[in-house]
Amino acid sequence: MKSVSNFFFLLVIVLAVSSCSKEEQGQLVGAQNRPSWSGVNPYGMVYIPSGTLHIGQSDQDVFSTYLQRPKAISISGFFMDDTEITNNEYRQFVEWVRDSIALTKLDETIEDDFGNTRLNWEASADIDYNDETLEDMYFQGDMRIDEKREMDVAQFEYQYQWVDWQRAANDKNATRQNIINKEKVKIFPDTLCWIRDFSYSYNEPLSRNYFWHPAFDDYPVVGVTWKQANAFCHWRTKIWNMFKGESEPNTEVFRLPSESEWEHAARGGHATAPYPWGGPYVRNAKGCLLANFKPGRGNYPEDGGMHTVKADAYFPNDYGLYNMAGNVSEWTITAFHENAYVQVHDLNPDYRYDAKDTDPEAFKRKVIRGGSYKDVSYYLQNSTRSWEFQDTSKSYIGFRCVLTYLGRSIDDF
Repeated sequence: MKSVSNFFFLLVIVLAVSSCSKEEQGQLVGAQNRPSWSGVNPYGMVYIPSGTLHIGQSDQDVFSTYLQRPKAISISGFFMDDTEITNNEYRQFVEWVRDSIALTKLDETIEDDFGNTRLNWEASADIDYNDETLEDMYFQGDMRIDEKREMDVAQFEYQYQWVDWQRAANDKNATRQNIINKEKVKIFPDTLCWIRDFSYSYNEPLSRNYFWHPAFDDYPVVGVTWKQANAFCHWRTKIWNMFKGESEPNTEVFRLPSESEWEHAARGGHATAPYPWGGPYVRNAKGCLLANFKPGRGNYPEDGGMHTVKADAYFPNDYGLYNMAGNVSEWTITAFHENAYVQVHDLNPDYRYDAKDTDPEAFKRKVIRGGSYKDVSYYLQNSTRSWEFQDTSKSYIGFRCVLTYLGRSIDDF
């Protein structure tokens, strides 16, 4: 009995000693009570591993532009949407902005623990759009067609802030106020681009239906400018963080891919392959076309798509990404400069310029990649660079998002 008592006495002593933290013993153990972190697995995204690749021309430079000079680069791992952002996914953004306007007009707000007034999103499910308070969200008087009650989508604006990290790093005189930029963007897609892009061509049904009809829910959203795509990325980050707990910190943001990230992802691990599927041809062994583009001299439906097709059509590349070639071209975050490859670093290269409205038009060019349903196969090549103005919307340009992976590699345990 005495031995049992001695055992419990020793156990109490051991527990008492072990309860004294190493920090209390004067040891260097790092800050305690840090939040847990086990990584993220964003829905609808695939992981693109860190790696080294040769960007640049994979085939003959047909136009002798010298825009794609070969260069060896290294890219950190990131997540990328496996498809282009679809109409239905972008519609979630549009409806969120619509609801935020309605909640503001209905004065549905709450005060958080820090005294900040915020919208009461729990009330969004009960919004009555027949409420007379919201009547000015609809077209009035002569603006109505056949007395239809339609929303004035020009009111759908998204306001957000972004930090100019380049200025913060390079301008020693910059203050915190100097590096915070504010944006206000009209976010509804330009549905009239289907008519504007094709002179003397009947595309009015697409203009009326492409964004709203359920038949096109899973098709890539188009008619979105570079600025609208960036606004979508900010909103996506916002809703991601709104529903994450304090124990799951997230300091990274959804964003457009850099030009180099896009090419790394498109190659699918095939170092010098001209197309995402790896081979040198646009047809497989059976003669079937492998992407949605403009084959021959305008035989648009030969590949199975007269215009756009569903975002997950055709086979994915070896990273699991669909339509990295064809369907719609895709915005990148990168500014276009003919000689950019000579200037950029070989570690996570990127070339950016925040063009102001007052800047020359040439400063507003942004890189687009991948080619579209209206392009010949040259524009489908992994290495082909093209551009469009950042404030321009087209019926053949969409986008997808990326999220930087926090760590060396997803397999780095």
